[in-house]
Amino acid sequence: MKTAQDIIIAPVITEQSMEAIALRKYTFKVSKNANKIEIAKAVEAVFPGTKVEKVNTMNCHGKLKRMGRYQGYTSNWKKAIVTLTEDSKAIEFFESMQ
Repeated sequence: MKTAQDIIIAPVITEQSMEAIALRKYTFKVSKNANKIEIAKAVEAVFPGTKVEKVNTMNCHGKLKRMGRYQGYTSNWKKAIVTLTEDSKAIEFFESMQ
């Protein structure tokens, strides 16, 4: 069985994800084989006091990168946008970045 730390890999810090914090939406890089239910339980376990309303996921394809005459692709990864309920506690990690 996967632990919550195995499911949530890292936060995604972009301009678009920082603007979504005002709407109580937080973006994470997650395990490629995790489903929405596992992601919701992992967020509630890692960040106590949070209540997940819904989870949107998307598979992001790796980009083509070149090093001189050699080329290859970066790894594919999965992104999850987690929406918290109105009475939920905010995630302090993201709040400190604004």
